[in-house]
Amino acid sequence: MSKAPQGAHLVGSGPFDTAEDMFRFTMEHMGRNIKRLPDGEVGERDTWIRWQYPRIGQSPQMQPQETDNVYVPYPPYEIIGGVSSADEIEFPNLGYGDAAIESHAVFQKLEQEGVIPSSVRFMVGLPTPLSVASFYVALPYRDTFQQAYSRALKAEFQKMVDAIPPDRLAIQWEIVCEFALLEGIVENHIGDNLLDYITTHGAELIDMVPDGVEAGIHLCYGDSGHKHFCEPADTGHLVDVSNGVTAKTNRPIAWIHMPVPKERDDEGYYGPLSGLKLQDGTELFLGLVHNTGGQEGTEKRLATAQSVVTNFGIATECGLARRQRETMVSLMGQHTSLSEKV
Repeated sequence: MSKAPQGAHLVGSGPFDTAEDMFRFTMEHMGRNIKRLPDGEVGERDTWIRWQYPRIGQSPQMQPQETDNVYVPYPPYEIIGGVSSADEIEFPNLGYGDAAIESHAVFQKLEQEGVIPSSVRFMVGLPTPLSVASFYVALPYRDTFQQAYSRALKAEFQKMVDAIPPDRLAIQWEIVCEFALLEGIVENHIGDNLLDYITTHGAELIDMVPDGVEAGIHLCYGDSGHKHFCEPADTGHLVDVSNGVTAKTNRPIAWIHMPVPKERDDEGYYGPLSGLKLQDGTELFLGLVHNTGGQEGTEKRLATAQSVVTNFGIATECGLARRQRETMVSLMGQHTSLSEKV
């Protein structure tokens, strides 16, 4: 095998009841191999963005339609009549800032106890407004909704940085529905310049992150029922989005994470990675770690990836909240045994 991967990355969620459970378990089993520590997205946040659906409904300017939603079992929202701009739409509280502040207090306590070293940042995962709009908002209203939701997310940032030192915080943008659009799974409301729109939008989100706070990207093809919404032919779309966001952003991208399907240990999947153009200092993490095939399967995927690209770390391909807790020791063990300490 080539040189060991450079550390490991946790995408975000975990099968734990509390943030303290997630923090302690992770530090025990893979703490020396990570730079960023998420809180497990515990409680109402355990199903990615589903908890945002009722939060959107708290806006006086949003109302559910009396129609079925193609993508999720909730009626899509529309903007009420008489609203002429995104500036008129208010979301009372998206909840991300409050959740981050609560979990960071636990993080800080464990840091003071010596459980979490000062070199590890507290990581918060956030969905792109385009992902939220694509799932929960009717087609004609998505553009206006995205503008308003982006403004609300910026307010959530302000809550965080008012309470959490910027040099202890990392923000991960989760780019998901963008790939459903690129693959033709979700109806395209954007037009012909889809990739340009997605990468411009992604760069704007990176630039939104306050100075001193790390900004990273998790690219995803979904994990509902441990399945993608479609199986990618290769890493082509992942590379295109990464390169586009990298070229357009005005600030550093600390890391980019890409999924790897459990069946893919063939060179065809990884081939486009040879065209990846990262900033100096951007860490690449590949989602090579799976329960399927155990460590032997992960080693096969790793060896093939290393034939195409070097200088990357390892991860699972998505969050772990939908996994059984008893599998965590094995999964985290793969991370620690196959990657270098950081």
